[in-house]
Amino acid sequence: MPNNLKTAFCKHALPCLLIVSASLYSCENAKQQDGPDIFNYTETQNEEQFDLTDIQNNGELIILTLYGPYSFFEFRGENFGYQYKLAEEYAKSIGVCLRVEVCRSVNELKEKLADGYGDIIACATSVSELKDADLSVCGEDEITQFMDSIGKMQKDNTISGQGKTAWAVRKSSQELEHSLDSWLKDNKKLFFDISLPRTTAGGRSRTYVPRMNVHSPIRSVAKGIISDYDHLFKKYSRECGWDWRLMAAQSYQESGFDAQAVSWMGAMGLMQLMPSTARTVNVAENEIFSPEANIRGASAYIRFLKNHYADIADENERTCFVLAAYNAGPGHVDDARRLAGKSGKRTDVWKDNVDKFVLCMSESRYYNDPVVEHGYFRGSETFNYVNSILARWHEYRTKIKH
Repeated sequence: MPNNLKTAFCKHALPCLLIVSASLYSCENAKQQDGPDIFNYTETQNEEQFDLTDIQNNGELIILTLYGPYSFFEFRGENFGYQYKLAEEYAKSIGVCLRVEVCRSVNELKEKLADGYGDIIACATSVSELKDADLSVCGEDEITQFMDSIGKMQKDNTISGQGKTAWAVRKSSQELEHSLDSWLKDNKKLFFDISLPRTTAGGRSRTYVPRMNVHSPIRSVAKGIISDYDHLFKKYSRECGWDWRLMAAQSYQESGFDAQAVSWMGAMGLMQLMPSTARTVNVAENEIFSPEANIRGASAYIRFLKNHYADIADENERTCFVLAAYNAGPGHVDDARRLAGKSGKRTDVWKDNVDKFVLCMSESRYYNDPVVEHGYFRGSETFNYVNSILARWHEYRTKIKH
């Protein structure tokens, strides 16, 4: 196969034919378009000449990045990371969808960029590591300042003290290089906006900032009342086969019984549904703060997760996995199970088995392990989430009659 056709095939046809676990799309509502005819490329079309105009004609920008808390990670089925969000805004500015290819090392980032599997290295990478004859560094000052500000905001000296960082494109992509450099220079205010915790419900209307008004964990022991929403927990817990007090304990952990709560990651309502999860369980954007709709949606999602972990025979063990997956997403919990199995631990037991690997999932040597498919997440939060809910459920069962 000639080099020009090989490049065209690798860049545009292969991702449509193979299921690549590290490829994630952020244009779920985009109109589907016909793909390029890879056999109509001219003899002069090759990877070295694939530039901004070609990206816009193709309708897709492919970024190469690494898993990490500041670059890219998944949470409850949605994509996050400061570098990812920045790339998403740039993609919008040039009128294309964004696709993410996650690599395991800086060397892999450079190799895939050179081979035409991506258009931009969109990861705050040390400039010294990007010095290459075939690469052009973009936004050195802007990305360095952005990461310094993130490091100070997060009180993380490893970020603010790593020196000059930047993005990169192929040297031959001069049009893309100039566009990206100009955009980064002209949109510094956007960097600040991206660093603020906020969410836009449904991706298109009202923007919310984090908020939570925590209520008492038990309204009245004497009257046997946990919250104002007990009747809803009793109604919808039957649909997912849970003790209603377990659902109440989870709701308190999620929102403190605040029906208007919004988390810094964008989860909403009593049971803290993410916008994408709400859509999946048929909770409309305009009813996500409705106590009944939110609890109904959570019940449907719990039912889905129970089916996902149907291979775990013990009901109490399965409950731990469902809670963990509700918090972090099933993909991350499945990664921890794979790591547990690889280390000779039981994959169907939570305590002292899978939970130990959940705790490790914020360490690069674990989230970059070959068996891990969904990368980084804050495992300590998930570990504490499960334990806190189980402890409160025990308290509710002790104090409140069924």
